[in-house]
Amino acid sequence: MFKKSLILALVFLLVLAVPVSAAANYTYSKVTASNGVVLHAMKASPNDIKLKAISSNLKNQSSYGINGGFFGSGGTLLSIAVNNHVPAGGGSIGELYKGAVNVGYARGTLVWDAKASKYSVQVVKWASELNVSDKSNYWAQGGISMRLSSDSTWKSQATAENIPGGVNGTASGRSALVYNSGGNVWLVVTNTTCTPEQFRTAIKEKIGSGTLVDGIFLDGSGSSQMKAQTSTGQTIEVTGDGRTVYQMVTFK
Repeated sequence: MFKKSLILALVFLLVLAVPVSAAANYTYSKVTASNGVVLHAMKASPNDIKLKAISSNLKNQSSYGINGGFFGSGGTLLSIAVNNHVPAGGGSIGELYKGAVNVGYARGTLVWDAKASKYSVQVVKWASELNVSDKSNYWAQGGISMRLSSDSTWKSQATAENIPGGVNGTASGRSALVYNSGGNVWLVVTNTTCTPEQFRTAIKEKIGSGTLVDGIFLDGSGSSQMKAQTSTGQTIEVTGDGRTVYQMVTFK
């Protein structure tokens, strides 16, 4: 009886010692589109998303996720990154360089309105301009509009938002956030050097099985980074060119 109790106690302790999988709140996948672009994707619920200010390459983060918006010298945040009306970088909602403003341009900003259970891509400059049901219950990530439902107008919109390098610019790594009609959100990164059009085409082909609604381009080039864990516990790292980034899309 004593041995049986001891064995059960040891099993209980071992169970407690095994960490809960970091992949519990997302599903990682890797796919290759017909144009050769390799996509690393993390599928999640929008209610699990958190926008976070950081100062490292994602491989050195304990959190899992992808790089977020644009940033400047000294780690200034140049894109909206707001959780519940609080900038990811701290400070006030009216303060520059903390995540409360798309600096310089009104740009496509992916908004999850949790109270209304609704996504939108709103082209705004300031987070204070966002249309949400409850300012204490939403998140918003700034980037560049993808207009996944309009192949005829996405280039002109991305150009108006001053997409870095232009819509026909140099091939580089790319990152994005996209969502579908079923309420899912995907964090997507490629380290395949490609144009915005090639990246957008690959996403439409391979992510969401034809149910995608819209999304945004995030920072790209050497900033395109991901840290993920597969269902079997393997760690996936897309490190870009090794540079430090200052904001990420991660999980609660």
